[in-house]
Order: sequence, then structure tokens, then C-alpha cells
Amino acid sequence: MLLAKFSENTYECGTDEAGRGCLAGPVTAAAVILPEAFTSEILNDSKQLSELRRDKLRPIIEAEAMCFGVSHIFQEKIDEINILNASIMAMHKAIEQLSKNPDFIIVDGNKFKPFKSIPHQTIVKGDSKYLSIAAASVLAKTHRDQYMNAIHGEYPMYNWKKNKGYPTKEHREAIKKYGVTKYHRKSFRLLPEQLKLDFNL
Repeated sequence: MLLAKFSENTYECGTDEAGRGCLAGPVTAAAVILPEAFTSEILNDSKQLSELRRDKLRPIIEAEAMCFGVSHIFQEKIDEINILNASIMAMHKAIEQLSKNPDFIIVDGNKFKPFKSIPHQTIVKGDSKYLSIAAASVLAKTHRDQYMNAIHGEYPMYNWKKNKGYPTKEHREAIKKYGVTKYHRKSFRLLPEQLKLDFNL
């Protein structure tokens, strides 16, 4: 059973990201403030949910949340500032979109940088403990998947529609065969034999 809140604050915001370990595409974060009365029988950490359940939950969360924000940080910025900083930047930008100013922020994981002067708490596996972080994890994952499905048509040989940019064997084989695209993160180890890659595509 997920908990409604960590703090006693009225506008507690949960935030989480998706796509941190991917070889291609953005890292995507969401921030959500839920009403106190919000309940869900199926909401959980997005990694524990089927794609069908995530897709079912997304419109419910977006309709019932007090407010939410979603932000993509794309591969060029990830390469420039590294994936940890990009993940935190995505969370900050998602929080900035909220129509209500949060008075407390709970963050999935153990790394965060203060957002303005709002107090925060990092929570390891927070997406399986608190409703607002779980809701943020679902929004981050579904919005990112939607983006990866959209760019799949440009480069179908990488099968991003299925792997969403994660380092599956199939994705790595496609990189080996076709090289890299503008969507790949050049700072990541795309293949064990990294030096053989042609970055001019």
C-alpha cells in the first residue's frame, strides 16, 4: 500500500525520471501534486506495471492531479552535463511547470539539488512507497515512451518502439551494424568496442 505523503505539507510534490540508462533519446522527468483524497488500486512504481496499466493510469493521473509537469532533457544536453545532472535538471524543469508552488518535494532516489528554497527529501525506491512519486514515475515513463515511439519511424532499424532506447542486445547489434544517430548519447558506452564506432552519421 503506497503512502499518500511524507511530510505534513499541503502541496507535497513527488518527482521521478525515466530513461536514465538508455543509449538514445531524452531523460524525462515528471512532477506531480496529488489531492489528499487521491487513491488508486493499481498505481505503483512504473517499472512494476505493464505498459497497458501505465497507459491506463496516465489519463487518470493527469485528470485527477492538482497539477503536474513533464520535461525532456535531450541527448545533446545529457552529453554536455552528464546523465545525473540532466536527470536533476529534468526534475527541476518539471517542477517549474506546476501551477501550484510546492511546499515540499519528495524525490525518487538519493541524488537531488535544492530547487529554489523548497525543502526536499530523497527517498530510495520512493516510487514504490509514495503515491505522488509513483504517479510521477508513470507520467515520466509514458511521456518518454510516446516520444521514443514517435522517433522510431525515422530509424526503425533500432526498434525503439520496442526497446525505447535501452541497451538491449538488439539495440546494440543495430548500432554495430548501422552506426549511431543524432538521437544517440555520444557520451555513453554504446558498444564495448566503442572506438570502432563511426560518429559521423
